[in-house]
Amino acid sequence: MTSVASLSSPDSSASEASPAPSAPSTPARRPSQERPAHPLGAHAHAWTPEQARAMFRSGVSGPTAGIAAGHTQANLISVPADWAYDMLLFCQRNPVPCPLLDVTDAGSWTTRLAAGTDLRTDLPRYRVWEHGELVDEPTDVVGRWRDDLVSFLIGCSFTFEWALGAAGVPLRHIEQGRNVSMYVTARQCRPAGRLHGPLVVSMRPVPPEHLAAAIRETSLMPAVHGSPVHCGEPSGLGIRSLAHPDFGDTVEAEPDDIPVFWACGVTPQAAVMASRPPFAITHAPGRMFVTDARDEQYRVA
Repeated sequence: MTSVASLSSPDSSASEASPAPSAPSTPARRPSQERPAHPLGAHAHAWTPEQARAMFRSGVSGPTAGIAAGHTQANLISVPADWAYDMLLFCQRNPVPCPLLDVTDAGSWTTRLAAGTDLRTDLPRYRVWEHGELVDEPTDVVGRWRDDLVSFLIGCSFTFEWALGAAGVPLRHIEQGRNVSMYVTARQCRPAGRLHGPLVVSMRPVPPEHLAAAIRETSLMPAVHGSPVHCGEPSGLGIRSLAHPDFGDTVEAEPDDIPVFWACGVTPQAAVMASRPPFAITHAPGRMFVTDARDEQYRVA
């Protein structure tokens, strides 16, 4: 079986994020004290959702943290209809890592979250699974699509990053032009039918003086994972080393930063690996579906 360690997302190098002709170019190198350009281009934060999806449809790929600022992002998992109830129940029983934003009809590649979109082409990168094994990571899944697939759009923590930034909380992965770090934990999710597996978390280093703000702001957005599940020593989650994330990139922390962990929408992918359904399609970790919804729509106060 493919190991978790081998399933980290492709790095966010310029070769993966080669822009289409209309995309802004990325500066070759910046002094270390300056903020790096986003792997998808210096102006990716200003793209509209429609522009972002059009870029991905053209083959542009890279992590989506910080792009189309102010718009909600979502995780994707598509499973055969005879596994759809198990997935629905898994999300209902594990609402913190798997907060549902939308569920499609069988065979449909559209969603109410974005008018005119195509879930088969409009993400920057996908993962294709067969019997729990990762078999492909294409930039579209038109050739892999099946008429019996039911798609689940799950809230993503990139959505609450606007609130963290507005509250003055530094976002180290965005500062460094990297994907967020994600880790498989020792905590097991509540099983549902044939689906079971461990909780996956994303980690953001937070300065101590901003910890209260990080907890407060994210607790107001439960539809995109809400407040942290753990703060401090990673061993409390069974994580051996922050230097070796299971998904995403290693993010450099400042000396006094506290590692803060939020439940992550990659959790269903860990369930796919553990439960081995015959077929599934997911987003590649950190390469999300950009919706038309505004971030503040999911804020409860």
